[in-house]
Amino acid sequence: MTGFGRTQGEHADNSWVWELRAVNGKGLDVRLRMPNGFERLEQQTRKLCSKHIGRGNIQATLTLNQSSRESGIKINDAVLNTVLQGISLIEGKLETGPSTAAQILALRGVVEPADNQLDDEERDALDAALLRGLEQALASLNSNRSAEGEVLFAVLSGQIDSVTALTDRAETDPSRTSKAISNRLKEQLNRIGFEDGNVDPDRVHQEVALLATKADIREELDRLKAHITAARDLLQTKGPIGRKLEFLAQEFNRECNTLCSKSNAVSLTKIGLELKVVIDQFREQVLNVE
Repeated sequence: MTGFGRTQGEHADNSWVWELRAVNGKGLDVRLRMPNGFERLEQQTRKLCSKHIGRGNIQATLTLNQSSRESGIKINDAVLNTVLQGISLIEGKLETGPSTAAQILALRGVVEPADNQLDDEERDALDAALLRGLEQALASLNSNRSAEGEVLFAVLSGQIDSVTALTDRAETDPSRTSKAISNRLKEQLNRIGFEDGNVDPDRVHQEVALLATKADIREELDRLKAHITAARDLLQTKGPIGRKLEFLAQEFNRECNTLCSKSNAVSLTKIGLELKVVIDQFREQVLNVE
């Protein structure tokens, strides 16, 4: 499900903004954009996202402004020395051009935010404030997604109603009766030159029984009805149901294909094709459900 969540706040000399964007996905994929030095929050951020969101592709961005630190950044001498040694070694072996100061400073860890000047107590307090802000952003995101969910509920319920109506039509289709099958068999015999007086009635009855057995879709209809009940129950369930609905969509499609393959009349085939169209639409919409 798609959605957007945003919160902002302040703590001591820091102001921050969380922005969350969600799009459809088969599983949960959380991608983070954090300021340098705040990689320490990545694990907790992912944990909070998985707590509030079942599946989807989530882009979480934290923007942090520090207003009253001396310089806002500092050079990590230990990391810089290691980087310089590595650059010197690589440039000597590969005969590449010298690296610029800007390229070196762009490497992660060389330049650190002024947050690294905080003591442990200040840092823990800032981290706690940022994580509280993240929970607020997740709540905002889920509120946005819930509005989309209400629309999806109506769409999916309407599609299930259509599947139900088409299943009922298939069940009551006149072509399924033994009389209709017998009449079609006699018409086919007449077309190839057999007349009623030249055909053994017992043999006709045997063929009708055989054709009726091969064309029987009672089992498919019962399974379709069971899947309909399961889908309606899932739509009333709280929590992630997308994967279960995807499975039901596959089962709907399987029964529909079997129904079409067993069909011995144009009217039943037409119903099966209409059913297949609705099931495909249902399957597409289910991909939007968490």
